[in-house]
Amino acid sequence: MPRDDTMTDRRPLLRAMFDAAVAAAHPDRILGKYLPSPPKGRIICLAAGKAAGALAHAAERYYLSEGRIDPSLLSGLATTRHGHGMPTSRIEVVEAGHPVPDEAGLKATSRTLDLAATAREDDLVLVLLSGGGSANWIAPAEGITFAQKQAMNKSLLRSGAPIGEMNTVRKHLSRIKGGRLARAASPARILTLAISDVPHDDPATIASGPTVPDTTTLADAREIVARYGITADQAVTDALNDPRNESCKPGDAAFARAEFRIIARPQESLDAAIAIAKREGYEVLDLGADLEGEARDVAAAHAKIALKARADGKKLAILSGGELTVTVRGNGRGGPNQEYVLALASLFADTTRIRVLAGDTDGADGGAGSADDPTGALIDRRTFAKMHELKLDPKAYLDNNDATAFFAATGDLLHTGPTLTNVNDIRIILVDP
Repeated sequence: MPRDDTMTDRRPLLRAMFDAAVAAAHPDRILGKYLPSPPKGRIICLAAGKAAGALAHAAERYYLSEGRIDPSLLSGLATTRHGHGMPTSRIEVVEAGHPVPDEAGLKATSRTLDLAATAREDDLVLVLLSGGGSANWIAPAEGITFAQKQAMNKSLLRSGAPIGEMNTVRKHLSRIKGGRLARAASPARILTLAISDVPHDDPATIASGPTVPDTTTLADAREIVARYGITADQAVTDALNDPRNESCKPGDAAFARAEFRIIARPQESLDAAIAIAKREGYEVLDLGADLEGEARDVAAAHAKIALKARADGKKLAILSGGELTVTVRGNGRGGPNQEYVLALASLFADTTRIRVLAGDTDGADGGAGSADDPTGALIDRRTFAKMHELKLDPKAYLDNNDATAFFAATGDLLHTGPTLTNVNDIRIILVDP
């Protein structure tokens, strides 16, 4: 193994940068300063997403630890991904399916809508959202079965559609998304505090916008289904042609007392990682927190930048966020971060002084919905040595969308477990002179 890679192990630095990005968006650190004083009536806390358990836990601590509210006036329900729960006393936490919804999410969403309907004018409905809320809050539109909604969700995930387009379809097949939760909670005051996991921090896209107006239409949803060649059950097709399933638009009375605030953004987490790179003497190329596109295509573009920097003798850190997609053609396992790194493993094979880490800040990159799914992957010279030793062909694994198996063999899967937040992906390429 070349001396430059054995003498300078960048893996601890890569991990420190990733961990800093996650910490910058953790509910324990960010939520308290956004929570309002108690209302005249009750606080009904309704939370969804991968950070929902941690958000509920932080909200309880804020209101109860210093006696800000009588405990009997605080209640609610938080629905989060399996393995992402937190202990609470007044706000119940339910673990449910993600990315594919399950029966637990279906029941919890029905209860969430029932709780919202109990709100009165003096109450505060505190809605705490994070990425994953779209799958956790599952309430099929009239005439659609749960199985049909699940099948559509699976088809969307495999289609390669970006998250915004997937949510456009989801919003028009739901009784809670697209502003409908706000309609259920009216006339109470509604305050939504959200951790953004979407490009450009669009409130209507985070958890499919359950408390904000939606400007997309049924026609938009139908066009997306057609463009990606998704075969839908007749009941789903009928629902997307039913005017009663149009989402709530700007000017709807449901939003008269509704406020929305973003409490953590992907760029802020990217900035935390960038600060560490700068302290280590790297020139930084910040490609932004809103990248979208096919993982392998984005990897190819980033590889060109890294290889040129290496040829020029630069000490460069290339960082990006956003949410990439994978069009599934094979039958392997993985996620967009692992696929991105696998594509780079093929392009960087035997290249010294370039190291890569990419991971999902929620702790799970693709996978089967388990709490121990991989977070992402990393590569350096050790990866290439193992690849040659085991005679692994990264392109063959890439063709089968089987990044998890490749990195399991080389020992380069990144595992963090649930991080209890979600601000999309963090991708880091370090080029050393």
